[in-house]
Amino acid sequence: MAEEKDPYLRGGPPARFVRHRPVTGVVVAVLAGSLPDRGLELMPQPSRVLCRGEIHELILTTEDARPGSRVNAISYLGFFEVKQGGVVVAGDDVRVRGSVIGEIAGFDATHMPNHLNVVLRGRVALDGLAWRFGLGDQVVIGGSLA
Repeated sequence: MAEEKDPYLRGGPPARFVRHRPVTGVVVAVLAGSLPDRGLELMPQPSRVLCRGEIHELILTTEDARPGSRVNAISYLGFFEVKQGGVVVAGDDVRVRGSVIGEIAGFDATHMPNHLNVVLRGRVALDGLAWRFGLGDQVVIGGSLA
């Protein structure tokens, strides 16, 4: 029944995101490691709301991932706590300590309701340790698209 009402599952978005404020947060756990065959199934929806106080995982892939695709090769980055909530949209840049790590590829709900996997598409397959993430590092996702 929900599939009949979700415009993303019927083949097209109901609206285009014109502007949205950045979602900000801080790193609360740094991860090391990678997998060649993780098998994440990204949701078909290109956006998610992240609320203040939630903690979500950041995962990086160098594959041409997008909403609705399957992601195999991944690097674990870390977990971050949302300090300023908002809407996150596929294509949004993700910055840690001011450096662009990648852009939002999509979202995987494997571990919900515990946390959402926020999957980034990037150029280099580095994990959080290799990126030298630190506890408390600032995370900024997206912002205005206009």
